[in-house]
Amino acid sequence: MLFLIPKEIQRDETRVAASPDTVKKLVQQGHQVLVQSQAGLAAGWTDEAYSLAGASIAADTTTLYAAKGIILKVAAPDTHEIDQYAAGSVLIAQLHIHRFQHLPQLAARQIDTYALELIPRITRGQSMDVLSSQANIAGYRAVLLAAQYFPRFMPMFMTAAGSVKPARVLILGAGVAGLQAIATAKRLGAIVEVFDVRPATREQVESLGAKFIEVALTAEEQAAFAHTGGYAKEMSADYQARQQALIAQQAALADIIITTALIPGKPAPELISADTVAAMRQGSVIVDLAAGLGANGGGNCPLSHPQDVVRTVNGVSIVGQANLPALMPADASAMFARNVLTFLGLLLNADGHYAPQLDDDIVKATLVTHAQSVYFAAAQAAPALQSHTQNNNKEVEESACQA
Repeated sequence: MLFLIPKEIQRDETRVAASPDTVKKLVQQGHQVLVQSQAGLAAGWTDEAYSLAGASIAADTTTLYAAKGIILKVAAPDTHEIDQYAAGSVLIAQLHIHRFQHLPQLAARQIDTYALELIPRITRGQSMDVLSSQANIAGYRAVLLAAQYFPRFMPMFMTAAGSVKPARVLILGAGVAGLQAIATAKRLGAIVEVFDVRPATREQVESLGAKFIEVALTAEEQAAFAHTGGYAKEMSADYQARQQALIAQQAALADIIITTALIPGKPAPELISADTVAAMRQGSVIVDLAAGLGANGGGNCPLSHPQDVVRTVNGVSIVGQANLPALMPADASAMFARNVLTFLGLLLNADGHYAPQLDDDIVKATLVTHAQSVYFAAAQAAPALQSHTQNNNKEVEESACQA
């Protein structure tokens, strides 16, 4: 098979979908790999590194897409990219499927398209789960960004000049990104409190040394959670009012807030209101991993914006960096590339030819266009496939991490 590795076109995207290490493995399996020039440069991999791994280098996208192949990307393509794809190619990428507009265009070009963010969160899928690998990076980097903009120390210090109290960190969401943020903030010596709508996350939060805070659930709400598989869900208006009151109370005490909450297919929930920001202390920091994904253009805080890396409102620094994994492109790309390489094992037969196992649960979950048909919309509409769709209603930090 021919594998095509383009340079990502988004302004803030520094990652690449294949590393020299994964290219070497593909070449060893008998495949050809064509990498666009400078595709991995931001991640620290030169064209020479890819050449040494056995890849050929394409000067531009015209050369890259001249022949049909399996296209490996990090981010979703735009309409101009899709127009360049050879008919009958295969596309594997993170599409952010609930916002992606070009599935019909891909189907019309007979492109088999796989949306990596739809990999179900099952044991067998862990080694190919790009959301989790990139969310780990986002959670880690979020704490470092918070420390960068916070004007005081994170840990407690006892010095001859006096003592310094540790910073208080409030983390909203205990998914993969949230748990990594907890661990990182604890390593830096902060006092950490965590809120999550899912009571089942308490044990993980407390095992990392953080305090779990929660809104008391009614019997009806507890019953509703019993049918969600532990994933985040949209809550009632009454619950949201109680949640807002609790978060506002804790936010007023916090020095740093890191928000990670997303609900697949819906706008990011507003957790930190403008009034809550106004009540926070001068010098406090909010890092909003959902920036740009809210109903009103913000994220978990309506005052955040992905184009404004830092906004200062009432003395509070609001960090709206939307693509945190891209700030660590070397490790983010290496992890993403390994996820993709593992996923390819479901699409290639023993002879190395493209022969997807269409009855495989992971392939069915991720295949969104095939044989000139759009599968994703059909999966949402068909009652017989409701359980399949529900499996993909995972909490995405992921992205938050846009990733």
